[in-house]
Amino acid sequence: MELGRWRLRGLGRHNSIFHGTAMANSKVLFKDRQTVEWLRSSSAVNGGSVKRVAKTFAELDGRNDTPSGSRSSRPRRTTQAKKYYFSQESEAATSSAPPFNPAEYLPGVLGVGAVLGAGFVIFKMLSNRGSTASVGNAGTLPGIGGIGGEKKLRRESAAKLNEFSRELRTFREVDLSGKSFGDEGFIFLAEGLAFNGSAESVDFSANGITAEGIKALTQVIPTNTFMKTFSLSGNNIGDEGAQILASILENNQGIQKLQLNSNNIGDEGAKALAELLKKNPYITVLELNNNVIDYSGFAALGDALIATKTLRALHLNGNYGGALGASAFAKGLEENKSLREVHLNGNSIGNEGVRALMGGLMSHRGKVTSVDLGNNSIGSQGAFHVAEFIKKSKSLMWLNLYMNDIGDQGAEKIGEALKRTRTLSTIDLGGNNIGPIGTSYIANAVKENVSITTLEFSYNPIGPDGAKVLSETLKFHGNIETLKLGWCQIGVKGAEYFADSLQYNSTISTLDLRANGLGDDGAAAFARSLRVVNETLTFLDLGFNEIRDKGAFALAQALKANGEAAVNTLNLTSNFFTKYGQVALTEAKEHVSEMNDGKEVNIYF
Repeated sequence: MELGRWRLRGLGRHNSIFHGTAMANSKVLFKDRQTVEWLRSSSAVNGGSVKRVAKTFAELDGRNDTPSGSRSSRPRRTTQAKKYYFSQESEAATSSAPPFNPAEYLPGVLGVGAVLGAGFVIFKMLSNRGSTASVGNAGTLPGIGGIGGEKKLRRESAAKLNEFSRELRTFREVDLSGKSFGDEGFIFLAEGLAFNGSAESVDFSANGITAEGIKALTQVIPTNTFMKTFSLSGNNIGDEGAQILASILENNQGIQKLQLNSNNIGDEGAKALAELLKKNPYITVLELNNNVIDYSGFAALGDALIATKTLRALHLNGNYGGALGASAFAKGLEENKSLREVHLNGNSIGNEGVRALMGGLMSHRGKVTSVDLGNNSIGSQGAFHVAEFIKKSKSLMWLNLYMNDIGDQGAEKIGEALKRTRTLSTIDLGGNNIGPIGTSYIANAVKENVSITTLEFSYNPIGPDGAKVLSETLKFHGNIETLKLGWCQIGVKGAEYFADSLQYNSTISTLDLRANGLGDDGAAAFARSLRVVNETLTFLDLGFNEIRDKGAFALAQALKANGEAAVNTLNLTSNFFTKYGQVALTEAKEHVSEMNDGKEVNIYF
């Protein structure tokens, strides 16, 4: 019986459990009188509903077994203590019936339990928030008060929670992020995970869940082997919640990817999760980005790397590892064989920290494919150690050095290393204060290296001279498919160099030249290039370039003239077009579609 077939009409004497559809199927749901006796003993079910169930049995076996007794004689609903959904049984039960085993009657009882749990959640929401509350993404409902307002809120809350629970039982990927249901809603919804047979990926991000809510997983996660990805990112479970979760997951055999980003987890929580990695051989990806993990947490996780044989990716971006934390972490890398991805962006590692880290990676006995060292205050000295790792690695495919400060000297060292690697396909050197001279080192490396297909070089002051040397190289050499040069100060001359290069290049499919001061003259240069048949370029980004209607007209004419080979996407956002320029571009788009069998060209302005 699906949870959506139940309807909660309120609390106390207004509580009606069975919807018409559910009642019609009650003969299938409840096959034994023990179930009726259990319902009769529950303080959360009113006598009227029990009578209806019992009457159904009486019709089946020909006997009148309708329970007697007035409303006042039934056990009353109590709110003495906060109970979780999975333990919502009456403390006042006095039935002499044999002990009830939920596993024997699971299909029917699960629906009843879900409704009882919803009632408890709504009661807590009302007691905590008064007569107004936030339900899902609907926000606060103003102006609702009194009994009528509370009834409406209960109905809407119940509908939302039942909808969420139904998703957990229906879809393979369930996204319940940002619904703001808090601990109370999470406690109710967590029950759906216990008997999950469909949801492989569940996202509870950004719902105000704390350590109190995590306790609800104690009896549901151990039985769930179907769920593979579990996200609690953007909540506030803290160290206590991380410790509880680590204890719960020790024996879980399903979850492979655990996402705990932005949860205010510190060293103590990291230590608990490190112990989890030692004991649980099924987790392959652990994300702890944007927490408050310091040196001792990094040391504990490094120690866990020595023991684990299954962890493939560890994300620690945006923490407080520092040089000491990186050094402690590196010791674990030396002994580890399983790790493939290391993400340490934004940890203030510095030159000393990166020296130790690269030493650990070079001693690593596995095959590391991805390394993220962005935003780590790495200078030219640190770049030397990174270059040595690049030279030695035979598995590295993705490297991020974004927003460090390696400068031209660091670019020279990295450039020499790039000439020797045959596995690296993506490198991000954006925001590293690399000028024209440093650009020439990278250009020479790209000329000799055919494995690199993506070069992120934005936020470097390469100027027209750097644009010239790079564009000349790419005219006939290299294998670059994605080139990003936003905010590089190349100007109109730089635009002319790259526009000319595109007439000969046969590999670049994505070119990003945002915020380079191209103006109408730069746009006109690219328009002349686009008139030439180039079937490779599919995405051209000229946003933030002070282009006006004149440049828009030139680009529109180029698209019309070469519609068959026109780019698929042209981004012109944040320029200075009037309605005349916008109309010209719109007409060009329609012309290309009409003349080329409905070809779609996306133009953004």
